[in-house]
Parts: sequence; C-alpha cells; structure tokens
Amino acid sequence: MNKYSSIPLAQIVVRLCSKYKIKRIVICAGSRNAPLTNGFVSNSFFKTYSIVDERAAAFFALGMAQQLKHPVALVCTSGSALLNFYPAIAEAYYSDIPLVILSADRMPHLIDIGDGQTIRQTGVFMPHLEVEGILKPDVSHSTEKLLQNPMQKLIPFNVNELTIKKTQESVQIYNEKEISRVLSLSIERKGPVHLNVPMEEPLYGMTTELIPLNDQVVTDSMRFIKVKDINSIKKVWGKSKKKWVIVGVLPPNSIHKENIKVLCEDPSVIVFTETTSNISHPKAIHSIDTLMASLELSNKNDKKSIGPEILLTFGGMVISKKIKSFLRTNSPLHHWHVDEKKAYNTYYRLNRHFIQSPDSFLKELYSNTRVSINNDFHGSIFSLYQHFKNHGISYLKTIPFSDLNVFHSIANNLPKGTHLQIANSSSIRYTQLMDWPDDTTFFCNRGTSGIDGSTSTAIGAAQVSERPTVLITGDLSFFYDINGLWNDSIPNNFKIILINNNGGGIFRILPGQKDTPSYDRYFETIHNRNAKHLSKAFGFKYQKVISKWQLKRKLSHLFKSSDCPMILEIQTPRKVNDKVLLDYFKAMASNSIFTLKN
Repeated sequence: MNKYSSIPLAQIVVRLCSKYKIKRIVICAGSRNAPLTNGFVSNSFFKTYSIVDERAAAFFALGMAQQLKHPVALVCTSGSALLNFYPAIAEAYYSDIPLVILSADRMPHLIDIGDGQTIRQTGVFMPHLEVEGILKPDVSHSTEKLLQNPMQKLIPFNVNELTIKKTQESVQIYNEKEISRVLSLSIERKGPVHLNVPMEEPLYGMTTELIPLNDQVVTDSMRFIKVKDINSIKKVWGKSKKKWVIVGVLPPNSIHKENIKVLCEDPSVIVFTETTSNISHPKAIHSIDTLMASLELSNKNDKKSIGPEILLTFGGMVISKKIKSFLRTNSPLHHWHVDEKKAYNTYYRLNRHFIQSPDSFLKELYSNTRVSINNDFHGSIFSLYQHFKNHGISYLKTIPFSDLNVFHSIANNLPKGTHLQIANSSSIRYTQLMDWPDDTTFFCNRGTSGIDGSTSTAIGAAQVSERPTVLITGDLSFFYDINGLWNDSIPNNFKIILINNNGGGIFRILPGQKDTPSYDRYFETIHNRNAKHLSKAFGFKYQKVISKWQLKRKLSHLFKSSDCPMILEIQTPRKVNDKVLLDYFKAMASNSIFTLKN
C-alpha cells in the first residue's frame, strides 16, 4: 500500500505529480525535503534516483527529460542546495526541456532572521523559468508550534479550530490550483518550472489516509497557429531563386523525411544541417564550416553571390559561428523561423515567426506548388561544397595523430544506430566536420553551450535511451563534471570517449598570444590529469590510447558489449592539434573554384 506524507502540501505535490504522469524523480539528500522524498519513494508509481550533488543531479534529470520529452522532477532541501540546480535550469530553458523543480523550504517567517539553511528561494530562477508557483504553507500541520512563534503571520494567535479548518481549506484549494497550473505548463511549454514548498517540522510523519483533492482538469492546451496567408507566403517563396534553409538543434524524427526530400530537391534551395539537427540527406550540406571556412580562406570577391534572398530556419541553436557571421554581413531580404514556441533573431533579419511545427509548415508551403527546374542555385553551391570536402578527405588521409584524426577515426568506426552525447567546446565543433554512420543520433547541451554538465546529462539520457549511449568529451568538460560519475544508476553499456589534450585546446585555435605563462594558466589551463584512477573509483573499465596505431583497435574493443561502463581516454598532443585543424581548412580552400554568378 502506498504511503503519503502527513503534511498536506507535501502529499498534494506528490499526488499531483502522479496525476500529471511525472514518473521519474531525482532526489538530492536533505532533511527539509523528507516529506517529499518519503512520499515519492513510498509510491509505487514513481521511479526514483538518489544523486548527492545537486548540480550533477539536475543535469542527470535534464538528460532523461531530453529523451522522454516529458517532465522529470528534481527534489532538494532548503538553502544553497537549490542554487546548484541553476546551470541545468538555464540549459533546459534555452533547449526547451521540461524540468519540474521541487524545493523544500522553511516557513516564511523563518527567512532572513538568521535561521540555519535559509535563503530567499522564491524567484531565484525566474529569468529562466516558464513559470513559478508560490505555494502557501499549511496551517493544520504543527499548528501548536506555529502559534508559539511570534514572527508568524499565517493565523491569528487567538485562533479557534473552525478558523484553522477554513484557513487550511482555502490554502489547499489555492495550492492545488497552483500546482496543477505549474505542472501543466511544464508539459505544454516544454521548459523548466519551479514549485517552492514551505513545510514545518515534524517532517517524517507518514500516513495511508488520502486528503480529498478537488477535481483538476489535466489538459494539454498547446495551440498551433497555422499560417493565415500561406498563399502570399508561397508566392514570395516561389519567386525567389536563392533560398537557404538552416536547421538547428532538433530531436530525431522532428521533420518527416519526405519533407526534407522536397526541400533538398528544390533547385532554388540549399539546405544546411548540423549533427544536432538529426537530419540526413545526400543533397544537404551537413558540414557548414567545410563550406563557410573554406570560402573565407579562398580570397574570392564574389562570396555575396551565394547569399540567400530568403532564409528559412527550423530548430534551436546553430553551432557554426561562420554562418552566423556571413548572414549578419550578407543579410537576406527575409528571415522566416518556424517553431511552435519561439524564434530568435540570430541573423538580425527576422521578420516572420510561424508558430507551428516544421512538418505542417513545409506541407503547406509545397502543397500544389510547382518547383521550377530552371535554376541551378543548389547545384552551384553544392558542387562547391563537394569540391572543398573532397580536398578535406584527401588531407585527412595524411594527418598525424591529433584531435582531428581521432574524430575521423571515431566516425569511421562508430556502430550504426549509436546514441551520441557530445560535450561542448572543441568536441561538438570537431563532430560537425565528419561524416557519421547512418542512424546515429546526436545530442548536446547547446541551449547555453556550457561544459559543466555534459557527463551527467549523458548518463541521464542513457537511463531512458533504447540505444547504446556514447559520450564524446574533452578533458576540461570531463574533469569539471566528475560528480556526474557519482551515480549508482549508470547502465553497463554506457561508454565515454575522453579526448585529453591537457587543457582547453579550443583556445589554441582562437586569436591571441599562445604559449605564454598567463595564456597557459588562465586560458588553456594546462594540466597533467588523467582518468585512470577516477575510472577505478567509479567502477568503470579503463583503457588509454597514445598513438594512431592503437586507436582503431581500442575503439573496436570499446564498442563491444560490456558488463560495466567503460572509459577510453585518448591522449593527443597539445601543440599539434591546432595546426592540424587550421591546415585542414587551408587544404580544403586550396585550388578552389567559384563559378556562381548573380
């Protein structure tokens, strides 16, 4: 039989989470949150996880919600514990991932009077929340203790039982509505929400008696606004001979393959995707910087001729800085973004936001539309892209052991159908340059692009992914999130590829004076750490690669089934990587042809 907290508010929170089918609960240790913890653990509906480090716990929850596309709840005690959730909350906000934050709090009259483990918990996340719920404390629980406190203003000191009962009824009605509102908006808006739960001691009492709840209507009220003037949009689209489509971060299968095919086979359209778009088509440009960086180095004066008249965008954040720079300088006449929720003016030219799914928009855009074949815009740009790419393939065959060589080897040896989680900074950028096996899925925390929770997110995602999960990470991302490994729920088929170049290698590619004491310490942050002993401490099998000839054999071993999670640490030469990468772009741009005309 399920048990519930004897504190009404805690019981209502737990039961409404069940009603809204929020099944997975990540719990951080604490005392003030005991009523919530005991309520979730004692109810067979929920699947609960215990993570001590709040920051790691929040990214772990984010990884699960990323895959489930449904809220995962986070529970913590009062005080500074709550603040450690913030990096993951910001990521969830910008990546449209639903999280429900349940923070236990002390009673309002104990805040800012010098009581232990108290901070101002309401409002701490508001710039990065979909909504916050301010819940009222119960007056029927621990009423005697409440009346003994001269600071409280919840009930009169000469109160009678009838007044307490009526006040509690009013409090409960308010709390039920507020909790229902917040939970439903988390589902509807696909983002983080916060419920602050003030509770008075005693905290550990449990009961089998259910508090009567008001009937709350559980609805998903998301409304999609279709294009009202689709015919005029189609006319503008049809008249344009130069159109770009850029697809940012999207979950797999977000856009139907037939719709992608229609776009890619329109001769007036060039489609740009990234690994995180999770879209593949042979006529799409999948490595944006292969084209843009090579153009930048080609010293051609007529680059503007490839610029679009119409820019159509889908999905979230775009990784390539070079395509952003190009479009901000060579502005399209129109920028249209299609998304059910929001649109960013990334290229400084946004003039239409179509609030609907990409699939429905493309279906309307191309319905009863005749595609003109007297246009070679796509062919001109795509042939240029292939030219640069072929030069790059030739170069890759000659390079020494380096970060670029490692990513090329991983892409060539990765099993089909792998679920890849990629850390930020160098890792996600190298990933964009490679051709990956069919049916690979890609995920990365590109909402805020931070390195702080990559490992925790990947482990959370691996909890619910039906595919084998591999995390590709750099050394700074890995060591920054060591507590992500402090988790007893890591699947045996979880793998980490740690590319260790002994510092922030991306800074060697960026402008600035290198190899000075201040650069080494404050930018590249050189270190001599490795993961060997950490692997043993956290129950991972460990292997290390230090040369090109070892790499293929160790990768093959890594991708085999295992009875425990594994880490493959690849030690690359710190002072070689930047030169190899920069020479790669130079090699692609060499002997370039450029024939597109206005």
